[in-house]
Amino acid sequence: MSSTTISYKNHRFPPQIIAHAVWLYFRFPLSLRLVEEMLLERGIVVSYETIRRWGRKFGAAYAKQLRRKKPSQKDVWHLDEVVISIGGRKHWPWRAVDQDGYVLDEIVQARRDTKAAKRLLVRLLKKQGLSPKRIVSDKLRSYGAARRDVMPGVEHRSHEGLNNRAENSHVPLRKRERMMQGFLSAGGLQRFISVFSANRNIFVPSHQKRSAVGTHIHRISAMAHWKVVTGATAEVHRQRLVGD
Repeated sequence: MSSTTISYKNHRFPPQIIAHAVWLYFRFPLSLRLVEEMLLERGIVVSYETIRRWGRKFGAAYAKQLRRKKPSQKDVWHLDEVVISIGGRKHWPWRAVDQDGYVLDEIVQARRDTKAAKRLLVRLLKKQGLSPKRIVSDKLRSYGAARRDVMPGVEHRSHEGLNNRAENSHVPLRKRERMMQGFLSAGGLQRFISVFSANRNIFVPSHQKRSAVGTHIHRISAMAHWKVVTGATAEVHRQRLVGD
């Protein structure tokens, strides 16, 4: 993986600041104005509109280079959808996470039916390249119909209590929705959750039991990986060489 494809040319702020601003925005339930205020406290004067442009320009590039979890036939896919209002119309972000809470894919759709569920499963198979051990969903019948059409040989468990992992995965997004007072378009929501989930995947430890030390080490490793992806580490090294 290389960060050379991410260019900061013609930006007066160094990569460390741009990457940190984007990280704050996509990692935590913060508005653009709150990120602006947090940077100001550190003596960095930048407008929230500039931060928005940074997120739009660099967020997708960062997400594309963040590491992906290697698919496994032992994976269990937890599927769920949540309703979000955009311009007075209902939309459903459909999401799939594995047994560890790692987000595999998400897609914003204007429908909540078998066709939408089938589209999610087809995308998952294409991205993962493997069928899962089983899929778990709530009692929405569209999942069963789509599964019979797309992956008839895969076990399907449908029960409200079994699908807490996928449902809990939606909670951070709902917090962001309330903080941002809604999204302006389905495309804007799709772009946001793609970066949001890729960022969250590397920083949130798996659901497996971890000690406090293990969680701390995980976060340090995630931050180091983030700096490599964004090019911030290379820039710090270059500045040190220039200073020497």
